[in-house]
Amino acid sequence: MKFAIYAQNYKPNYKEIIEKLVRALKAHNATVIFEKEFHKLLVENNVLNAEFDTFSSHTDIDDDTNFFVSIGGDGTLLRAANFVKSKNIPIIGVNAGRLGFLANVQQEAIGFLIPLLFSNQYTLSRRTLLQLNDPDEATSKFNVNFALNEITVTRKNSTSMITVEAYINNEYLATYWADGIIISTPTGSTGYNLSCGGPIITPDSNCLVITPIAPHNLTTRPLIINDRSKIKMKVSSREAQFLLSLDSETAAISNDSEIEISLANHTVNMVEFPSVTFLRTLRSKLLWGEDKRN
Repeated sequence: MKFAIYAQNYKPNYKEIIEKLVRALKAHNATVIFEKEFHKLLVENNVLNAEFDTFSSHTDIDDDTNFFVSIGGDGTLLRAANFVKSKNIPIIGVNAGRLGFLANVQQEAIGFLIPLLFSNQYTLSRRTLLQLNDPDEATSKFNVNFALNEITVTRKNSTSMITVEAYINNEYLATYWADGIIISTPTGSTGYNLSCGGPIITPDSNCLVITPIAPHNLTTRPLIINDRSKIKMKVSSREAQFLLSLDSETAAISNDSEIEISLANHTVNMVEFPSVTFLRTLRSKLLWGEDKRN
């Protein structure tokens, strides 16, 4: 089996993570390749002694790669999705960050979870993606025009609200006066959407959620829609530009541009172990069912 390993940077606790990971993989005679810049950091910090093959982009990753391992937080895992793109290589998120809904394999669990991959004791959680289908300038501003978590429109360099005129399947929905609008997938529902009062959605739900950010009208609430819906937004503000974000990548877009969003044609597969399911992660991260009064 072949594993590709990636992280955005190097932190002191990565040494133990890499040692555990490589030890578990080599024990099963797996082939291991590293993202080139991350491999360079590991060598500089004396973490790796052996030579490993490297990759720099999604084109360097062979189609026969079995798993892609992301080390870090949820933000790192979102970048990992850009390496995988439409190859459908399952992603394993090793959490070296803080909360970690996506990167849910904890450091101390590497030794007994990774071997489960070799005996097929795991499932794949199919995660839908949003795609930007902008007829104007927006798509040219991004390296990849899809998002695993959310596509967000927000104000730029101003304390003034922006105005977002929203349509679903070409039918007028509402005009939002707010700091911005979040269009979130079920995967992204535990991210920015949750912080702005949106609902948590299980990953297998075929829906999206439109969540306003600090709306002027308090009756404006999050709205769940079918994920086959096509969303169009016309944005205007006092500034010449507004901000458009696809997950962690952001670009400034000219005022009065139209943004068109739909479900992407491909999905991302996340590895889920029996002891680290979505519901178990919710209970653990959000402390559901625990009495914290004492």
